[in-house]
Amino acid sequence: MLKKGILSLFVTALACITLAMNEGKTFKPLKYVALGDSYTIGEGAKSGEAFPDLLSKHLKDNGIDIILSANPSVTGWTTEDLIDKELPVFDHIKPDFVTLLIGVNDWVQGVDSGAFHKNLNYILDHVQTSLPDKNKVLLITIPDFGVTPTGKMYSEGRDITKGITDFNNIIKNEAHKRNLPVADIFPETQKMKDSRDLIAHDGLHPSAKEYALWEKIIYPVACKLLKG
Repeated sequence: MLKKGILSLFVTALACITLAMNEGKTFKPLKYVALGDSYTIGEGAKSGEAFPDLLSKHLKDNGIDIILSANPSVTGWTTEDLIDKELPVFDHIKPDFVTLLIGVNDWVQGVDSGAFHKNLNYILDHVQTSLPDKNKVLLITIPDFGVTPTGKMYSEGRDITKGITDFNNIIKNEAHKRNLPVADIFPETQKMKDSRDLIAHDGLHPSAKEYALWEKIIYPVACKLLKG
């Protein structure tokens, strides 16, 4: 009985010490940086309707204390632009979590798959080296803009669906090598062909409704990653 009593007192004391230590700590929210291009900044939708905004709110509403610290994405930017202009923002913020959706403008501008892969590796190497947990990177596949009314204007006679699929395979294979998760929105984006309300007024970018559908695909992958 004495031993049990001593053990009980010890456990209680330890719990009190732990509680006191935790009360003295300031728990900061996870910092999230979204890297990308027009699809990440939410071109075609209103402020707050881009998927990073929706994602951070959804995660916070479901018990993950997170804040979207920066979304330096710009319409038209390539992997090279991301390296030159977005990675310095990433370095300044020092985030805990990153999403990466990049590559459509590389393809449009005729960047070959080898150069795209090299730049993708550079970005991932840089991000993973700097993150507190190198696995807190979520890759997102490139949308099939070829199904939109004005998409073919940017094809220069090439097969858009095939070209984007080839780039997406690079993204998926690289993610697999690094044991990183991928949110595959490509199949969802092909539904824009038959649903005009999923396309913005410019006839090219997604509407707010489509961005919300992307977020529903991205959210469970992000949630699993951050809770794991």
